[in-house]
Amino acid sequence: MKPDDKKTILSYGAFLQDKGINFKLFAPNALTVHLVIFDKPEAESGTEYAMMKFDAGDWSYKLKNAGIGTMYGYRLSGPLNDSNVIVADPYSKASITQNSWRHIAKSLVINDEFDWQGDTWLNIPKSDLIIYEAHVRDMTIHPSSNASALGSYKGFIEKGQKGGIEHLKSLGVNAVQFLPLWDYANVEIPYKKEAGGMLNDWNPYERNHWGYMPTFYMAPESYYASDGTNKPNEWNGKQGLAVTEMKEMVKALHHENISIILDVVVNHVSNYDWHPLKYIDKSIYFKLDDDGNYLSQCCGNILATDQKPVQNYIIESLKYWMTEYHIDGFRFDQAHLLSSETAQIIINELRSVNPNVIIYGEAWDNREKEFSHLDWGSFNAHFRDVLRGDLHRFDEKGFLFGEFRHNETIENVKSLINGTPDIYQNPEHSINFLEVHDDYCFNDYLRLSLGINRKDEIITNPMEHIRLNKRQLQMNKLGVFILMTSQGIPLIHQGQEWAHSQIIAESDALDLDIGKMDRNAYNKDNETNWVNWNGKEMNAELFAYYQGMIGLRNGIPELRNAKDAEINFQILSETALAYFIQNKIAIYINANANQSIAIDLPKGEWLLLANGELTSKSGIKSVKGELIIPPSSGIILIQK
Repeated sequence: MKPDDKKTILSYGAFLQDKGINFKLFAPNALTVHLVIFDKPEAESGTEYAMMKFDAGDWSYKLKNAGIGTMYGYRLSGPLNDSNVIVADPYSKASITQNSWRHIAKSLVINDEFDWQGDTWLNIPKSDLIIYEAHVRDMTIHPSSNASALGSYKGFIEKGQKGGIEHLKSLGVNAVQFLPLWDYANVEIPYKKEAGGMLNDWNPYERNHWGYMPTFYMAPESYYASDGTNKPNEWNGKQGLAVTEMKEMVKALHHENISIILDVVVNHVSNYDWHPLKYIDKSIYFKLDDDGNYLSQCCGNILATDQKPVQNYIIESLKYWMTEYHIDGFRFDQAHLLSSETAQIIINELRSVNPNVIIYGEAWDNREKEFSHLDWGSFNAHFRDVLRGDLHRFDEKGFLFGEFRHNETIENVKSLINGTPDIYQNPEHSINFLEVHDDYCFNDYLRLSLGINRKDEIITNPMEHIRLNKRQLQMNKLGVFILMTSQGIPLIHQGQEWAHSQIIAESDALDLDIGKMDRNAYNKDNETNWVNWNGKEMNAELFAYYQGMIGLRNGIPELRNAKDAEINFQILSETALAYFIQNKIAIYINANANQSIAIDLPKGEWLLLANGELTSKSGIKSVKGELIIPPSSGIILIQK
């Protein structure tokens, strides 16, 4: 079955018909709804047509002699509406948006036909996945990428560059998880100025760079398209180019056997933009308190995801991306805000389109086990924390330091390597990582925990700052060694493979922390986040080790899909262990920072594939008898 065989017909939106367009909107509590047709993006008003209300709250209007390129919106009146605000269609397939904090938008009628040339979902077995988390703009916006179309869908797939698709190919990963690509509110309210009854005292950049404030669930972000702009109050997406350019990106990645996973936000929207659902009927779409006010959390107004209209909206959106854009899977931001019932509906519905769809999320609040029972994967924060240490207290170090946090032992490391079976019913549910976009990146965490840098330190030479000393290099190599030899699905964040740092870049923003390492760079569309590809050359030895470990995992099936009964562990010390897979692959790990360990190999001759310095698919050398495992290192052997 291919995506084109499962085309998603949306319940609402603009539908091209012979000699016209049929517009359909769900607004059961509105008293009147007017379709508004604009002649230019900048227009504040347009020609209005009264829509007709039908049963169940549907409104419809057939506009004759109209077609592709039509710009429209809706004006609603009623007890829950504001007739002074013209909102775009929540079912927009393409949107034209202004770079303003209200994220003023107009919907654009498009021709969504596209020549996929036989493209379809890759359906890579989940245990074979190696995921790379990337921001589409960050990966090519820095001049060091050598891309021509900087920071864009087109730039991501340019050949001959250092970043984007060329880097993914050279690294050897087979899946890319993009930070949100749904159209989102990327401009926040003015800093320390009252606006709409709100005061922004937290974001001097007045930006939302990562994309976790979604607006249009069916439209790709036009900021990354050829008709995008970052100029204040200018309009993005006037020609709707994001639709075709994102599809071209997906097709090109699929051609290189790289799956596409979208990071999606289905549980909240921005709390300050003119989001259509807020102006259509907040009583249906949002969680409200007893006074009718929005319930919010750190990232915005929370959607009522257990309500049928909201569920339908979410599911139609996800199916649309699967069939119209050939998306292979989804990572759900803050999945713990979803009820088990809604999560079950989502996975059932998406599997009805593609049984092999990739589904995982952030099942925080200790809901990982619950989501695993629903056959969802989730980010395994235990993997990160047992290996790194406490997320907030740098003195509570983890296994990579040769230490353990309170109540943790080598048994916890065994569990991680085995797919964390005390939490996950299936190792494929465990998304293992050392670093994601949130919080201090792995190597900034190491720099702080090792005492190399302080949180309040100003970094004056960023390139020299990322140069690894011997201890840092050892810990980085051991980290990826365990990541690539553990059951579950490994995930790497952009730049992790050469020990990047997130240093707050110089800018015009009133940021008192410029020059410090950043714990939460969500708001910075600058070199804080942009990938500087010169760093890859600075720490080329680490990058080569990542390449090698990824190659070994890809080449040795047992490293990624061994059954529990096929793995035998041997504890060597408080901070060292061995495990044997099917008695033909031997893996040794020594996390002690100072002491080597001498071990007697099982009988026979073994081929050394990896140690703390090198990796080789064909083998580094043959060994037998006694073997020394140096401090902070791992060894992979296969029986000859």
